[in-house]
Amino acid sequence: MNYSRRDFLKASAAVALAAQVPVPDVLAQVAGERPKGAEGVTVLNPRDRAPVSLIIDDSTCLVNLAHFCIPQFAEVFPDRYRQRWQELPREIPDAFVREFGEWCAEQGVRGKYSIVPYPACVGWVDRDIPGWSKRALDESLKLVRDLMLPNWDIHPEMVTHTWVIDTKTGRPYPERTDRFMENWRWTDGKSVDELADYLSYALRILRNVELPCEGITTPGGFGNRVLPEISQATLQSCRDVFKAEIPHYFRHLYTDQRSVAPRVEYAAGLDTSDPRCCVSIIGCTGDWFGGWDGLERGSVDQFITEDLRGGRLPEVIARGEPAIMVCHWPGIYFNGEKVGFNIFKEIVRRLRAGYDNLIWMKLSEIARYWAAKELTRIESVSGRLRLHAPFGAPLFTIKTKGRAGAVPTVISEGDRKPFREVTRRQAIERNTWMRNKDETVTVCFDLPKGMVEVEV
Repeated sequence: MNYSRRDFLKASAAVALAAQVPVPDVLAQVAGERPKGAEGVTVLNPRDRAPVSLIIDDSTCLVNLAHFCIPQFAEVFPDRYRQRWQELPREIPDAFVREFGEWCAEQGVRGKYSIVPYPACVGWVDRDIPGWSKRALDESLKLVRDLMLPNWDIHPEMVTHTWVIDTKTGRPYPERTDRFMENWRWTDGKSVDELADYLSYALRILRNVELPCEGITTPGGFGNRVLPEISQATLQSCRDVFKAEIPHYFRHLYTDQRSVAPRVEYAAGLDTSDPRCCVSIIGCTGDWFGGWDGLERGSVDQFITEDLRGGRLPEVIARGEPAIMVCHWPGIYFNGEKVGFNIFKEIVRRLRAGYDNLIWMKLSEIARYWAAKELTRIESVSGRLRLHAPFGAPLFTIKTKGRAGAVPTVISEGDRKPFREVTRRQAIERNTWMRNKDETVTVCFDLPKGMVEVEV
């Protein structure tokens, strides 16, 4: 069978339901090393808030991937892909990228934005894209660097999102079957090194156009049957090409009751000068905006209802897990009608109306925080907490027992810095502390890499 990401997860759930057994865990889940934590110390979310983010798939410069992908998909699966792709616009213009990016910046929205390096084999973002001038391509790349990069991680979504290319020649393989499509069977049986070679090829193209990457997004079913290898290949390729400290990848999304907390995988060398891990970022929604092809109108209420109580996002936020929405760029643009964009605007409005404890984060920021949360060794020594952090993380927030009358203080490299007291959870920010009703204290500070002490 040929599974997309959505098909794979639906099939797993259906099999489990029929057999009356729990849904299997389809993640790589080789956790690696884990330090021992200190009793009575809990690492909270950053600023004790619920992370929110938006994953944008199928985006690139200028090219509307849906217009060019569908006929290539149909070449292999003619019965599945009968959309009238000729009627879809061939371009998603930079004017829309600017409108979307500026609005998101004003609202504080953060997330991930794909740049497919060789979209549907139309052209290379580091060379030329036939149908557009070199100047238009250069201006499009500059727009991404200037406008999107500050608030969005950039990911390759493999090389073409359609045909697999031979990394030795840069040309697609001649066989026209699902075995040579990125979305389907090519990754089956591939080793870590083979996958890392392919991922590195994509990453190097984005490096050529000065788009830094700390992670990757898998297109469709890419990697479904080699999950441990995909995690390790991401770790290897992102470290090799971009020297990424904490590589991450987006492969999974769950819309049922399974946890969508990030998975910190293959942690090793935590007490050395070269700690490493890879983080699996998990989406919590389907694409309920406008679909991957810009043909199916979505619904705001699937994300959050008008009364602010129902929908998927309140479920995840209530659990304190990252509420990471998933969309596709052609559906956000929706053939110029901006259906997905308008849905997103209403989602943001409702979230603001319903919550005062959210924090928008890029995927790399979420990955970094979860790596620090799970891999920092915390010891309690004579009224102090001693934190040994293989990875630093901004806005690190902990809850622990506090002494009456004491003002929490961070001690780093001999310097002592007392925290400022706040009395409301909403006021927690960097270098503040709050006394809780249960006689514990909440402390928020930037966790440095290495050793730091907190006097409580």
